[in-house]
Amino acid sequence: MCERQRLLKQIQMHDFAITEVVLYLDGHPTCQPALAYYEKHKKLRDEAVALYNQQFGPLTMRENCNPNRWTWVDDPWPWEMEA
Repeated sequence: MCERQRLLKQIQMHDFAITEVVLYLDGHPTCQPALAYYEKHKKLRDEAVALYNQQFGPLTMRENCNPNRWTWVDDPWPWEMEA
């Protein structure tokens, strides 16, 4: 597995954990362990996304980091990537 795929897998893992704990928090909004779990995975996801953006460019259009140029179009589109 290449570094790009490894980072994407990490981001997906944290997204899944966040989605699951958000569903739990909807019914248990004051559960401190669940809130801590959410914060932990949010932080880890943000770090993984920042690393991905630094190495491979923006993961989504929301991560366009250059205020002088729309860099989203610089990277290959998903169908242009190697298999």
